[in-house]
Amino acid sequence: MTEVRAEMAASVWQVCVAVGDVVTAGDTIAILETMKMEIPVTSPSAGTVVRVAVNAGDNVLRGDSLADIE
Repeated sequence: MTEVRAEMAASVWQVCVAVGDVVTAGDTIAILETMKMEIPVTSPSAGTVVRVAVNAGDNVLRGDSLADIE
């Protein structure tokens, strides 16, 4: 299982996947917003999304889990 984590403290602007979605490496999992910049968080590997840990509008810290891919 691969855990996708936030690389910085930010607000979750958009969640681009749902549980059950099949993703490939490089697909956008979520878009974070900080200091008026949008930062896409991509999947490091291919697989199926088994957990989405955030919702749009949530605030995350660096290292917080965004999703799990199996």
